Amino acid sequence: MRWRKLGRILSPRPETWEGNYIAANGAALFDRGEFLYWYQAGPRGGHQIGLARSPDARQWTRVPGPVLETGPRGSWDERGAADPAVLRIAGFFYMYYLGQDRAGRQRLGAARSADGVRWQKLRTNPVLEPGLDGAFDENGLGEPAVWQSHGKYWMLYTGRDRREYRRLGLASSADGVIWEKQPGAFAGEEPWNGKVLCDPTVLVEGESIRVWFGGGDRASPDENLHGQIGVARLVPKL
Repeated sequence: MRWRKLGRILSPRPETWEGNYIAANGAALFDRGEFLYWYQAGPRGGHQIGLARSPDARQWTRVPGPVLETGPRGSWDERGAADPAVLRIAGFFYMYYLGQDRAGRQRLGAARSADGVRWQKLRTNPVLEPGLDGAFDENGLGEPAVWQSHGKYWMLYTGRDRREYRRLGLASSADGVIWEKQPGAFAGEEPWNGKVLCDPTVLVEGESIRVWFGGGDRASPDENLHGQIGVARLVPKL
């Protein structure tokens, strides 16, 4: 609940594939004695996902080059791979991420890796599609947060409607591969998050899940949302 900023840990390197951009949207995991952090970087319209390692979460060493690249011409993630969320399932890392095609459609897919560096995209991709006309996620979805509890895998994700209002949707899965959206969506209830609820991060605490989320009072397709961070608790209905 109480946080103290420790300063910047990663900056973009213009001379590399990262260009001038590293996004805050990333996935941190402590595994086998080290911290792993997957992050998105690169030019807009061509984001890819990189990996940095650290023994103490302060000094980081980056893996050269992106570890998850955009897809081939005509694919669902041809123009961007972003918003990674990583979970261990049955001895493998699973990454859930946003993919964008040449028409600007944004969907969610998954990839699997034994070491966190070399990834294989699932043949079932994309694993979640935008909603039908009038749905809260009709204009695209992204920013997944994935965890395991109550005998299932769960995913919170950001959905965008045609007005660029953003809300959080919930999906569940028995195996982490086939996902089913749950009815309804979580919307902001205060002036500071009334138009945008996004970027969830979760921590399992017994029977409930603590959720940190971004909120904004301005609906916009870019990052200019007047964003702030809040916290809530979620108890999935079984």
